[in-house]
Parts: sequence; structure tokens; C-alpha cells
Amino acid sequence: MPDSFGADSQGGPDGVRPHSLSGVGIDPQSGRASEFIYFSEPVRGPALLVASDTESRDAVFHACCGESRHLHRRLRAKVADCVEYPPRLHVRPLLGRLPDGGVYGVQIPVHPQRRAGGKRNLRIANILLRKPVEQPRGDEAIVFWRPQTLHAPLEAGQEAAKTGEAVPFLNFFRREQGIKRTPGLGFDRSLEMQVQLSFWQFAKKLSHPCHNDKRPMNVAEMEAIAGGFHGDPFGILGPHRSGKRCEVRAFLPHASAAEVVAGGFATPMVRKHEAGFFVARLPALPDDYRIRLTFGDGGVVECDDPYRFPTLLSDFEIHLHAEGTHYEAYNTMGAHLTECLGVPGVRFSVWAPNAEAVSVIGDFNAWDERRHPMRRRDSGIWELFLPNLGEGTAYKYHVRSRYLGYRQQKADPYAFHCETPPASASLVRDISKYQWNDSEWLSTRASKNWLKEPVSIYEVHLASWLQRPGNHALSYRELADSLVSYAKGMGYTHIELLPMMEHPFSGSWGYQVIGYYAPTSRFGTPEDFMYFVDRCHQEGIAVLVDWVPAHFPKDAHGLAFFDGTALYEHEDPRKGEHRDWGTLIFNYGRSEVREFLISNALFWLKKYHIDGLRVDAVASMLYLDYSRKPGEWTPNRFGGNENLEAIEFLRKFNELAHREPGAITAAEESTAFPGVSRPVYAGGLGFTMKWNMGWMHDMLKYFALDPVHRKYHHQNLTFSLLYAFHENYVLPISHDEVVHLKGSLIGKMPGDEWRKFAGVRAFLAYMYGHPGKKLLFMGSEIGQHDEWNHDVSVRWDLLELAPHHKLQALAAELNRLYRAEPAMHQVDFHYSGFEWIDFNDMQSSVISFVRRAEDQQDFLLFCCNFTPVTRQNYGVGVPAAGRYKEILNTDEERWGGSGVVNGNVASRAVRCHGREQSIQVVLPPLAVAVFKLVP
Repeated sequence: MPDSFGADSQGGPDGVRPHSLSGVGIDPQSGRASEFIYFSEPVRGPALLVASDTESRDAVFHACCGESRHLHRRLRAKVADCVEYPPRLHVRPLLGRLPDGGVYGVQIPVHPQRRAGGKRNLRIANILLRKPVEQPRGDEAIVFWRPQTLHAPLEAGQEAAKTGEAVPFLNFFRREQGIKRTPGLGFDRSLEMQVQLSFWQFAKKLSHPCHNDKRPMNVAEMEAIAGGFHGDPFGILGPHRSGKRCEVRAFLPHASAAEVVAGGFATPMVRKHEAGFFVARLPALPDDYRIRLTFGDGGVVECDDPYRFPTLLSDFEIHLHAEGTHYEAYNTMGAHLTECLGVPGVRFSVWAPNAEAVSVIGDFNAWDERRHPMRRRDSGIWELFLPNLGEGTAYKYHVRSRYLGYRQQKADPYAFHCETPPASASLVRDISKYQWNDSEWLSTRASKNWLKEPVSIYEVHLASWLQRPGNHALSYRELADSLVSYAKGMGYTHIELLPMMEHPFSGSWGYQVIGYYAPTSRFGTPEDFMYFVDRCHQEGIAVLVDWVPAHFPKDAHGLAFFDGTALYEHEDPRKGEHRDWGTLIFNYGRSEVREFLISNALFWLKKYHIDGLRVDAVASMLYLDYSRKPGEWTPNRFGGNENLEAIEFLRKFNELAHREPGAITAAEESTAFPGVSRPVYAGGLGFTMKWNMGWMHDMLKYFALDPVHRKYHHQNLTFSLLYAFHENYVLPISHDEVVHLKGSLIGKMPGDEWRKFAGVRAFLAYMYGHPGKKLLFMGSEIGQHDEWNHDVSVRWDLLELAPHHKLQALAAELNRLYRAEPAMHQVDFHYSGFEWIDFNDMQSSVISFVRRAEDQQDFLLFCCNFTPVTRQNYGVGVPAAGRYKEILNTDEERWGGSGVVNGNVASRAVRCHGREQSIQVVLPPLAVAVFKLVP
């Protein structure tokens, strides 16, 4: 467990480090908060660590009634870091005795390490509960009975078990902490984030959940609230006590009169300010109250006061956010349906450190930024619980900066759902309701080594793959039937989606993202997209998603200039702007920004079961001078052009992404940056694979030539094998190559119609024979002449014509052969999987090579003729004597060819190409023939 999770380490003998742990505790005698510190010594075997009674007494509430959301995470960090493979370690840092002799404490055993991603298997075996006599009032001391034992074990990663003991105290605890308590299992967050060591909020508010107001409420304070620029609304609004006086204050500009309703009694509120500031004086502050509003038309409504609720985010969660190590930040930030003090509602939180005031706006308050100002927490996080809001609520944050008079309505960076563009509001959404049915797929995926598996990727733009009449795109659920069935029938192993995160401009194809945590609502709800992924998995198809951590658009409601400063982007335009694309570059040196992006990557892998992420524009991230002229960029601290902060970000992203069993990452990287697909521990960036952009450009340039000129550019055909095994390559024919006047794949081929189709057939067959995984953009498999238009569907009507239908059939056959023959996919990234037969016949534009499986005796022979001339009796050296069967010939009539085929060919003891055995074959025009040695 890394030190960033709370372990303050110092050097120790033999690499075993002692740790200190500090926090805030409550003295059970006086009810006062105090700081405590205790130390654990290095442990090299079974041991029992027992803190002193004084330390335990100060920490009494840290294990209170099993409700400690904070204890487990910090203890896990401490214990796991300072213990090296203990057989069993019992840690009782909170062991002590109460005045009546009762014992309280927590017992946590650490089991032997299983080496699962460097983690130890830690579980809470027992939580000892205390049962109070009664709920304390005012400053009275809390008295406990003897503890009772909770026998249900808590496994790391599971939800915390609850108990019904100590109800009076728990009611008090719930009001202070805002924890939803239900029988059995019930916490919304994972155990790691529930159980942390931070009860400072509880200590601060021990006496009563109201605010102890020591400053006078004056006209200036009320005008600041009415003007929407008060930075501390909880210091003015809600329940307050100053000495013996109790007040409930509310800003209700939409009401003509108001009353506080509590205990069956209604207390009128007095209008203290003409803008709508109301105050009610009470003899004692009620535990629970509502406000009854009367409107000018005589209507009456009762509602909860948002300013009577406590904070819900723990200090430790906020600390992790500032540290940049809260890699499940989507559980903390954004809008979450929850329950506080028994009242359902939505907890909002947003990061805006340079804001003077932030408020939640939406239909529920007529988009009035004055109505619901948020509470500022440490590290610039703003938080507010709004009661009685439900799923589907449209909202934004109104951000008022302390600089430049900047005010803007911002969409939630962590929103799970958004309105369909051009509407731009965020929507409250519970994404935990979907019932997944892909457990078998996930289990199988975890055991796969994708580097040795067939990977044939079908790249898709969802909006234009298939459209209904009127150019209307299919929904996620419709695509789950049509697209998944098509990809399965064609034999693809993966579907890769162009970015489907929410984006305002359809013409960006999804590469200018606003809602990083929201699947675009153009095609349906988050549950609909989950259904699409689920169906893919049930049909044995993996789902990859394009991810864009390189840049984001300048739309006013997005991340740009979020709090009136360059918050997510660099302030210096030499580092913070892509002028070619009109977008802004993330500031990877800022911990909160790194956390935002890494949490987002893990979010798609965990919450949506995505099988991998293809990272867009990696080259632009790696180099400070990418697409910049001299003087338009600044060097790094060593004087180089490498973006050191982005490099470290990518390494951390890959480390964490690969902890998801079977997940892969792929880099679209077009330079010679070393080690892109090498492990981080070996000095690489850590990607699973890298797009081979050089192969793509060389091949497309070669095939665009008239065959008579190809012999002068033979090196374009063979050069890729000089570096083919430096990285784990994917061979892509992507959307970028069939748009912006570049023409479609078949449109790049020279000659008449027959030669164009023959060229595509030969191209695809060579691509499948070349080392590397495969990727093909939609429409290329059917020979669509028109280049891709994101507003128009693929021309499926072309399949009514025989050449297009036969080309599609060949693409399916290539996928079938690719998956069936280990020689075509098992050894893609090592020279032992490839062997040249001949690459010197440039005059004839002919090459031949062998692909081998891990079993070197399992091989295929590829013979490629890239001219329209049929070559009779062409001699080809072979690795072994025997009979060779032609298992694929792209010139077969069933694929649309001329029918020049070989069938079975026996080898002869005639030396050729440096080999003792050879075969004589006929090389069909503009075609590839594949042979397999048969018994």
C-alpha cells in the first residue's frame, strides 16, 4: 500500500518501516476533542500491537458501534506497509477500558500476502460495539455500557455490515455524520472509502448539529446572501445558537411568508430583509424541522431546510482529493443520491478553489444562483446536500470567481448523465441499478493474455454506423442487437467505439469531451449503454472505448476556465492550448487534475465493464513542442522537449488500469518515443499495445501507387519489419484515414473497378498476415467508395452488389482464419513469429514470408503479388518438405477474384531462397495466397 494513502514513513532496518498515526479523538469522560498520536514498531512476524489506555481512550469513537468509515483505510495503509509477509498479525491499536470496566476496541488480522497486484489481503475480523445508556444532551458526557460483539466479518472491498445495537446513540451519530443506516448491508461506498481514520466533523459538532454563531448577523451578511456572493452560507443560514438564543434563518426570495414547523408546532418567521431573508426565534433548537412557505398566489408548500444538514464528505476524502490519490473520486465528487438524517436527497460536491461562491442551480430553484449556495470545504471543494431531489434532476453549478468578476454556469465535471446537446445541463443519475449478466465473460477475460490472443478490432462511430430513415441514429439498445450481431457474424473479437462520452459538437466525433463521466445521451441512458456492453460480453465480444485525456474544448459550460482561473488547463498558452484543434491541454502537474483523469479511466473500466481504453493523441501529450514552432513552447526542467508531467501521468494511469483483470490500454502514438508498450517497471509508459501509425501510412502510400511504379517503392512494403517487434503493435486502418478528402480505403486504390477491389483484398490479407493485432474502421470491409461522413450512415445498400458483398465475405473469412490459426496471432511481438522467405523481388513486387505459432512446427506461408500480372511457376522456398494446402487465395471467384488458384502443392528438393525445399506456385494477380503444411 503506497505511502500516499496515509502512511507517514521513515527509514527502518531491513526495509521495514515504522509508522506514526495521528488523528482526533473524544474523551468519553469530558466529551472534549483532543489530538492523539501513537506509533507501531516494525514487525517481522506474528505480534500483538497494543496501544496505551490513554491513547485508546482518546480514540474511543474511532471504532464506535462499527460505524467507523475511516478506520480501516488508515490501518490498512499502516499495517500493510510496515509488515513484511507475516503469517498472521493481530493489531489492536484502539484497545482500552471504560470506567465501568467495559472493553472497547477493534481487532484486525492481516493475512499472508497473495501477491495480487502488490496488495495484502486485509479483513476486519471483529468490531466491538459500545451501547450507550441514553443519547447525550448539550455538553453532557457520553457513558457506555460494556461492549457487544459484532460477529459478521467484513471482507476488504465488501460493504460494511451494520448492527441494530445502541439505537439511541446511533440516532445521535446519524444526525452528526449523515450516515444512512439500514439493517444488514448498506453503505453506498466501498469499504476502503467507508472506513477511514477521520472523525473531526463528529468532534467539532459533538454538542449539537446546529451552528454556534459567535458573529452578529447584520445587514451586510444578509445582502451578501441575497446577492449570491456570500462565501460561508452555513455561517448565516440554517439553525443557529448564540448564547441562550436560538434561531432558524432562511433565504426565501420566492416566498411571501414562512414558518418553522417542528414537533407539531409552527413558529412564524420574520422577514428581516426585503430580498427574502427570514428568521424564526425558538426557545430551543429542534432536532428536526421543516419550513412552510406561503407564496403570493396563496399556495403553501413544506420543505426541508438544506442548511440544517451536516457535511457528508469526510476530511480524509478531501485530503485524498487534494493529494491526488483518490482514484475513486467519482464516489465523492459530483451529484449522488443519498440519505441524510433520514431524509432522501442529493449530495453535490465540486472542486472550485478560486471561487468566491458556488451554488447549485436547476429547475428546482428556477435556476436562481442565490437560492442554494454551497459550503466551502478544505482544498477548494464545495459541498451541499439538497433534500428531496430525485433522479433525473437537471442542474449546473453557478461559479462566482474571486477574480476578474467571472461568473459562469458550469456543467458538473463528474456528472453521470447529461442532457442531449445542444442542451447542456447535468442530470442526477443513479448508475448502480443495472444488473449485469457478464460475470462469466469477466472471469474468462481475467485469465486471458491478449498479447497471445486474436485481436481483430472493428472501429465504430455509433451515430453513423447504421441509421434509421431521416438520418436518425440507433439507440444503445438497438445497437446491442444490430451492431453486436453484425460484429459477431463477421468474426471480430473487439468493438472499438469512437469517444462516446458526452460532447457538445457532433462534428468532433466525440473527441472534444465535456462530460467525461457520462455516456452521451444521444443514444440513450447510462443503463442503456451498460446493456450494450453487457450484450457484447454475452456474445464474446470485448468493448474498447476511445479515451481523450490529452485535451478538452473551450465551451463555456465545460472545464475551461472553470473557477475563473486555468484550473484544469495550463495558464501559459505555450503549454495549455492546442491551436490546431482549438482545444485546451490538461495540466498534468496538478494533483487534482491527474486524479480527475485517472479516476475517469478506472470509472469506465469498473462501472461500465469496459475491456480497454484506446488513448487518443498520446504524441501530443509526450512532447512540449508538438505541432509548435520555435518560440511557441517552453522546455522542461532539463531543457528537453519531453512533457515529464504527462509521462508520469500516463505511467500511473497504466499501472492502475492494468490492475483491472484482463483490461488493456492502447496508445495512438505516432512518434518513435521508446517503450510505449513496455512495462513501467522496465522504464516504459506501460501501455498494452501501440498503434503502428508508420505501417499504416507506408502501406496506404504504397497501395495508392499504380502497380507499375510499386517496384520503386518496395521499401514501403518491407520497412515495417525492421521495427515490428520494438513495441506491441496494432495495425490500424482507422477513421482518420478515410475522412477529410483522404478518400475511402477502396478509393485509395488505383485502376479500374476490378483492380480497386483486388487491391483491397490483397491489402487486407497482407494486413492479417503481418505481425500485429488488427483494426479496421467500419465501411472499409464492404468497399464503400464514399469517404466517411459522420452525419451519414455506412452505405449498407452496396451489399446488394456482388463485388461489395464478396469483399465483405472475404473480410469475414480473414477473421475466421485469423482466429483459427495460432500462427497468425500467437507470436505477434517477437521475431520468432515471423520469418522472411524473400523480400528482394522488387521488380515483380512480390514478397513471401512465414508466420509461426509458439509451436514452431505450426506455420503458414504467405505469398503476395502486388501487380496485376499472373506469375506462373513461381518458385518459393519453404521451411520443410511436404504437401502444402492453399487455405486462402484472395483471387478466388467467391471473393470476387479471377479464379487463379493453386489447391495442393508438393514441395521439391530444389534449393530456392536459401532453402533446401521449395514449391512452384502460380501467383494470382493483385492477390495473396496462404499455404499450410498438411500431413
